[in-house]
Formats: sequence, structure tokens, C-alpha cells
Amino acid sequence: MNTATLNETTAIAAAVAAVMASHEPLLVPLSRLRPSSRNVRKSGGTSIPELAASIARVGLLQNLNVVLAADGEHYEVVAGRRRLAALKLLVKRRKLAKDFEVACLLGSDAAARTVSLTENVQREAMHPADQFEAFADLVAEGRPIEDIAADFGVTPLVVQRRLKLANVSPRLLADYRVDAVTLEQLMALAITDDHAAQEAAFYESPQWQRSPEALRDHLTHEEIDAGRDALAKFVGVQVYEQAGGAVRRDLFADEQNGIFLTDAALLESLTKDRLAPVAEQIQAEGWGWVDVAPRATYADLHQFQRMRSKRREPSKAEAKRIAKLEALQRKLQDRLDDENEDMTDEQAQAAQDEMDNLGNELEAIERTLVVYPPRTMPTAGAVVSLDHMGGVIVHRGLLREEQAKTLRQQERDGHSAGDEAEGGDEQQEAKLTISEKLVKRLSAHRTAALQAEVARHPQVALVAVVHRLALRVIHDAHYGSPINIIANPQDRLEQYAPDLAEAPAAAGMRQVREAWAERLPHDPDALFAELLAMPQQELLSLLAVCVGFTVTAIASREDEAPAAALAQAVGLDMHAWWTPTAAGYFDHVSKAKALEGVHTFASGEVNRLGKLKKAQIASEAERLAAGSGWLPVMFRKLEPAVDVPATRDAGADAEANGSEVDDLEEVHATA
Repeated sequence: MNTATLNETTAIAAAVAAVMASHEPLLVPLSRLRPSSRNVRKSGGTSIPELAASIARVGLLQNLNVVLAADGEHYEVVAGRRRLAALKLLVKRRKLAKDFEVACLLGSDAAARTVSLTENVQREAMHPADQFEAFADLVAEGRPIEDIAADFGVTPLVVQRRLKLANVSPRLLADYRVDAVTLEQLMALAITDDHAAQEAAFYESPQWQRSPEALRDHLTHEEIDAGRDALAKFVGVQVYEQAGGAVRRDLFADEQNGIFLTDAALLESLTKDRLAPVAEQIQAEGWGWVDVAPRATYADLHQFQRMRSKRREPSKAEAKRIAKLEALQRKLQDRLDDENEDMTDEQAQAAQDEMDNLGNELEAIERTLVVYPPRTMPTAGAVVSLDHMGGVIVHRGLLREEQAKTLRQQERDGHSAGDEAEGGDEQQEAKLTISEKLVKRLSAHRTAALQAEVARHPQVALVAVVHRLALRVIHDAHYGSPINIIANPQDRLEQYAPDLAEAPAAAGMRQVREAWAERLPHDPDALFAELLAMPQQELLSLLAVCVGFTVTAIASREDEAPAAALAQAVGLDMHAWWTPTAAGYFDHVSKAKALEGVHTFASGEVNRLGKLKKAQIASEAERLAAGSGWLPVMFRKLEPAVDVPATRDAGADAEANGSEVDDLEEVHATA
């Protein structure tokens, strides 16, 4: 504060002191007090109930400033408008008498507005941090939280929250006082009492990772969010706590959120215990085995092969019930869709809940209509798991690799059991199958080739994106698309095919990606501006590359052809991307399977090769296959390619779209 301002402030303070010294104390009945028009505060008046509760608890701590009214009977309150309102509220609640005598200071009429202005302007509001620490001091003095809450007219939770904030690291509180830390950030950091952890979460994180949500996640990343976790929803927090599980609660969250479980092993154990009776029921259906895997993922289940199931015709009673449920659904849907239907929000929600219940019952009936061949059920099994909402889900008809081999052996021995496994196509081209490991290896090559082809077809890439969005948004379907719209690049295919890194498709896509990476800015805002200014066709080419990298078509069985429609649309021809070699194929199949392939492209050599060892057969097969155009069954099981809509694709617009596409086209042309 400069000298002039200091002098002015000192002068004003002296004048105010002189005015206040002339005030006369007196007691005035509450019924004779009324607000003054000369009170400078024209707005406000919030928190009156809280102030009333505080006055009822500890009394009126500050006198009202009044002047005598013109009628000579009443007094006008020129400073203390909120206190007057609180006192009258206590009268209304019958906690004070109408004639309760209020301590006042009587001033002159001429000084009324000066007094009002002084009280409202010269008063400096308490910093919230001071309030937090004051509450902590009261507790330290031995005051119960409930009493403190009553004194200030707030709930005990409010006091607990203030105490929690007072316990935050002193360094963070100091920065909060100078606005270097926000109140919301402070509340998030208060999830833990560990000052070192609080400071590390804030000061060691970059600025863009200091949002309240990010800070809270940082401090609880090793814990389980009870509001989101499927196992926590299934078991319940109360059951978990009764079993001795530790819980961390966020005092600043609502009742339904902010609960974190710290004992993952206990939660897993409780879940399995609760699922055990379900597993016993499923076992009684006749399955050979039943596993309880609460957190089974799609990838975990993908390792199994599946038995072929059938849908039996419903009985008369079941058909009648299905028809009734579907009719009720239609009726409810018509009500919800009718714009003229006068429904409250509560009625609409009730109708939607009823729709959900009807849907659940229909799904339950449909599950009972799915049947499996009884003679193969003892070979197969089931996995009992939970969905993302904590509901029980059972995956039936699963075959482990060794069980699938058993069924295939039965097929080779002339038994029909193998036909009951999914993929046991009655019109199989080949009786001999290849291992799942080789299937994934080959499908990785196919995926890479499909990615490269999609990158060359912007129109198809655009269709694939819209197709994925329409499935999810219009039809609420989670599956059915070969692309991953959340933009997770499927670029780790080497885990399935170690030789893929130098394959033409993978190498070409890698070159294109690097070229775009050099050209496009990394800053999100700068990138958006660059894309906004980019010619549409060039933007489509970039879209195609990005979509291409999200394509996934990994298979587990030889008869699978994931993303077949997409492959047809881009005219995928594996002859251009893959060559049969000993290392890439023949070394990984049985002697009989290798000879089966040789019979296709060099039938006259089968007898000669049949006398050789497996390694020699693989080497000779590679030599004989060269230039033959032969492909394994899983590469040949595609329908003829459909015509791609006429468009200026990456190849036609090489000049306009830049060297990025040229690189991929060159790789494709020389493959």
C-alpha cells in the first residue's frame, strides 16, 4: 500500500472510530426493529437459516446498529440486516419471543449511511484456510464435532470436511492462500492424510495433470473404486467391510461415490465365494468343468474354442410368455415415443425401468432355449464371470486347446463329435487342421495386409468408421466391427508373428506412419488447425491410414475369417502380401498337412516328399510353392471382392496426397 493510500485509510479509520464512539448502547424489543432503506447492502441475505442456528446456539455476538424511525416508536437497522432476518426467523420457529430484547447501538440519523458502509466495506472476509484451521483448533480444545456444527448452524459433515482440509500439507495450504492451489484441488488431495503423497501428487505432476480428477486418481490408482468396479458392485461395500476390508472414503464425494477399497485380494476371494454356488449349478448341467473367473476379459475368453450350440423351439408356454413380454415392450415403447403422451419425468423413468425388466426376462428365457449336444458337454466347460455392471454372466460351451484336439481326433477317427465344435463346418475343405499358434501367426500377417489395404482406400475407411459408429450409436451394439474406434493402434502383431516386422505390409505402414508423424504437429491445438486447413481428399487419406492401424483380425481357428466384409471391400489379395515359406508356414504344420498343401501345387512330388523327414519336406515345399500362387485355407476362404465405390483413393491421388501414400503404394506394388 502506498503512502497516500495509507494516509487515506488511516484518516477514514479515525473518522469511523469517532462516529462509533458516539453510539449509545440500548436494548430494543425485536418487534420494534425493522430494516432501514439506508442500509447500503441491497443484495445478499443468504445463509440466514445457518446464522439463525448459530444465534440460537451461542447468542447474538455483534450488536445491531440502529437509528430512531420517523414515527418515534420503531428503530431502523442500518447495519445488521442479516442478523435481524435471522432473529425474526427464530421468532417464526418459536425459539424467540416477539418482544425479545436485542442489544443495539443507537446512532445519529446523519451518520446512518456512514455506519452501514463502514461495516460492509471495511470488514475483510476471513480466508477459507483460516476457517479450516479455526475448526481444527476448536477440536483440539476438546469441542465435539456435533457441538461445533450446532454452533455454526451446519451439519457434522461440513465440520469434518473443514477438518480434512485443515489437515492438508502446510505447503499446499500456503499455496492455497496465494491462489497457487484451488479449493477443488485441495479437496482432491485430501483423499489421503499423507503429506508427502499429497505434495508428490501435486508438485511432481505436470500442470495439465493437476485437475482434481487426475490428482484423485493419482492418489488412489492402486485402490478399487467401489462405484465403478464390477466386483465391488457385486459383493457390496458393507459385506467387504464386515469381512475386515479396509476402506478409504472421500468426504467431498456424494454418498454413492468416493469409496475406495484397499484389499483387492479379499474382494477377489469374497467374489469367488459368492460365485461358487452359481458354478455348482452350472456344473450340474453336465459340463466337464466350470471355472470361476470374476474378471475374465474378452482376451481371456478368446483362448477357448466354442462348441456349436442350437436354439430349440420354445414350448407353448414359453412362446406365449415371449409374445406377451414383447407386446408389453411395444406398448411401453409406443408410450415413450408418443410426443403427445403427458408423462412426468418420474413416469418416464418408471416406464424405462419396466422396459429394462422386460428385456432382462426375455434374455433369461432366450438363454434357456440355447442347447448343446449332451454327448460332448462332459468334454467342454464354462466360465462364470461378471459383466461391467457387476451382474453374473456365464460363458458356456468352451473348449480348451487339448479338448478341441480330442474332438478333432475323434473326427479323424470317424466320430461325429467333432462336428459339434464351433468351426466344425460340415463342408470343411481340409480335414487336417493347423495349430492355434500358427493360425494367429497367419492372421497377424492377414491383419497387417488388411491394415495396409484400408490405408489405400479412404472411402472404405470412412465407411468403416461410420459403420462402427452406427452399430454403437444407432443399434447400441458393442461388437460387429473390425475396427477399434477408440483409436488403439493394433501395431503389436509381432507377438503373434515374429517375422512380421519386415513383411511388406508392416514395413509399408511403418513408413507411412513415420512420414505423417514428421509432417503433423504434436500440439493438439496446432494439429486441429492443421487438419482444419487440410484439403478434404488429403484429410481422407490421413483418415484411411489412422483407421487402417485400428483394424484387428486375429483369429484362433483356421476356419475363421475376421473382418471378411472389410477384406472384400478393399479387395484384399494375400498373394500380394504373403509368400509361403518353410519358416513362415511349413515348419509349423504336421507332415500330413504339409503334404496336403504340396498335393495342391505339385501333386507329382507328393510320393517323393512323403519319404523325407519333416524339415526336408518343409524346405522342398517352400521351393515348389514359389510362383504357384498357393495360399493356406484361411487365406483362400474369402468371397470374390466387391466393387469399391468410385473414389479418388490414395493411389489415384498420389501427387495430391504426398509421399506418405507413395511409400505404401510402392511397397504394395513390389510385394
